[in-house]
Amino acid sequence: MIEKLEWTRAPREFEIKEDRIEITTEPHTDLWQRTYYHFRNDNAPVLQMETDEKFFSFIVKTDFSESHHRFDQCGIVLYLDSDNWLKASVEYENDEFQHLGSVVTNHGYSDWATTAIPADVKYMWYRLSRREDDYCIECSTDGKNFSQMRVCHMWEGGGIIRFGVYACSPEDSTFKAIFTDMRLTECAWKAHDGQQPD
Repeated sequence: MIEKLEWTRAPREFEIKEDRIEITTEPHTDLWQRTYYHFRNDNAPVLQMETDEKFFSFIVKTDFSESHHRFDQCGIVLYLDSDNWLKASVEYENDEFQHLGSVVTNHGYSDWATTAIPADVKYMWYRLSRREDDYCIECSTDGKNFSQMRVCHMWEGGGIIRFGVYACSPEDSTFKAIFTDMRLTECAWKAHDGQQPD
């Protein structure tokens, strides 16, 4: 699977092995568009593969044990262009807590959904599942039991997409992000069982 990954934006320092990806973040790198802060950041390193498969799940383990500065982050990403993407990560805040969260950006406007988790969490698995142009992001601390973070729609996410991993340090910081245990599976996000479509 790693051989299918290509840089949308490459960092200056990285290492790619058969079962491991390391990205050393650079200061003042991020992904964000407009909402609330009114600035636009679009310079985080993004390593992705392309697919037209409509139903699948992508799983990866992230190691952010070296993160130490506010907003240091690494996680999964689905990056189509600067105005259309999603990401999920743990963002360092301080020695007491950090933010487990996700951002969905449609047509140039980002949202941000977070929950506080203890600062001693240093590893997180993510599972990104696709059902046509709808997506589910889940997380896990053990790689086995996943909890839903959010369900979302990507307005430009119905055709060929690109997805993978990213890491960045929005403020004056740098750290090494490590990604392992990457795999593709059948879509683990099952079809809705309940109210029928309109």
